[in-house]
Amino acid sequence: MDSNWMFIGDCNSSSNQYYSSVEHDICRKISIKEVNSATDNLNVSNFIGQGIAGKVYKGRLSNGQHVAIKHILNDGHMETFVREVTSLSPVKHPNLVALVGYCEGEDECFLVYELCHNGNLSEWLFGKDKTLTWIQRLQIAIDCARGLWFLHTYPDGCIVHRDIKPTNILICEDFHGKLSDFGLSKVLDMGLSYVSSEVRGTFGYVDPEYRNNRRVNSSSDVYSFGIVLLQIISGQRVINMDLTRPMSLDKKARFLTRGGNLVDFADAKLNGDYSVEAFEIVMKLALSCTGLKQERPGMEQIVGKLEDTLNISIKL
Repeated sequence: MDSNWMFIGDCNSSSNQYYSSVEHDICRKISIKEVNSATDNLNVSNFIGQGIAGKVYKGRLSNGQHVAIKHILNDGHMETFVREVTSLSPVKHPNLVALVGYCEGEDECFLVYELCHNGNLSEWLFGKDKTLTWIQRLQIAIDCARGLWFLHTYPDGCIVHRDIKPTNILICEDFHGKLSDFGLSKVLDMGLSYVSSEVRGTFGYVDPEYRNNRRVNSSSDVYSFGIVLLQIISGQRVINMDLTRPMSLDKKARFLTRGGNLVDFADAKLNGDYSVEAFEIVMKLALSCTGLKQERPGMEQIVGKLEDTLNISIKL
């Protein structure tokens, strides 16, 4: 199964009550006729992913735009639909996957997103027949950091993504990155430093402090981003299950910083074609992201550091 376009929603609420709350002027309303035409009536040949909220199909709208269309059935998953249409469709940034439009009916609805043709970061890091250069990895990391910086400083309130991981980082034709899947996101009202919430997210990427105190804030995203950074430079899974005693990726990286050779952490796919100076900066930056909450950098600082490493690498 291809998971390029997997969207996982926060789907605990009943459905019918939500239809009346959708504000129709927030983004483009697309007819069921156009959805069926774009996907050849949800033809299996256009199926590209499966999430909790429904199946996702690639398609092409009447204006020629290539899109990913998520099909949501009215069976308890409508919260995802309403959240994205009413709350997140106005949130636009070059490094966030855009919600193009929506379609709603009595027993089903659709969310229509821009299509990123190169799939997701997970495929490129862990796929045997795909590889990213050092520069491409840095650029994708910078793109995602910029997207998170935008979300965390959104004028109407900090938006916490809550599910940063490689499968939720999509890659465009020009190998720039975009954050996707806002089904678990939380918006912090102005003046609030956190909100209390049930622990949601993906194993291995969830901030331990959030897991313990259930307080959602931007530092939780910083932790998850730090784990992804470690994966970007190492090409390793978040947990190494091949060992007798499994070790998390950040613990393995920290162990190497205590007298080990940091380049031993580098992805073999890079074939040594990277700046050692830049590599060490990124590795230490990632570990600062996964450190104690009060010592973690903000996304603005992270963007600046990553841009510095890109400049160092380009000069070689």
